[in-house]
Amino acid sequence: MFDVPVDAWYAWLGTAAVATVLLGTAYGVPTAPPPDAASAADAVDSVAASEPPARGSYRIAADAVRIGPDGLTLRSDAGVAHARFAFGPVVPVDPGTDLAAVARGDRSGATFRSGRSFRSATAEVENRPAEWREAEALVVRSVSLGGEDATLVLAA
Repeated sequence: MFDVPVDAWYAWLGTAAVATVLLGTAYGVPTAPPPDAASAADAVDSVAASEPPARGSYRIAADAVRIGPDGLTLRSDAGVAHARFAFGPVVPVDPGTDLAAVARGDRSGATFRSGRSFRSATAEVENRPAEWREAEALVVRSVSLGGEDATLVLAA
């Protein structure tokens, strides 16, 4: 008596709308987990906690990375994940700079003549806003020059 007749156009329209919403919701669910930022931060922390000179690398399973002095963020199609460093702050390094050469393994004494020049270079990039960079790996190096200690992190 109170049932909707199956041949009514509004019943079919409502069913189609519900099916479209459910299909759109299912399509929007990511098929993979977000990147593992905690493991990347742990890799940085393992080098930062070591006595200089120490070095390490970590392969990133993400499309882009944003490194700040206190943590990092990874981004992929599956989402965004953030993790903080336990042994920060670190120095995020831009590719193609003298600090990047040191992070990759060049002798810091050959690149920077004194602890003051090294500290000046690290201070210049420490407080800069973090930017998204495409990268395949993190290169981490803990160095000491002229009494100045720093953990350099390069997205390469």
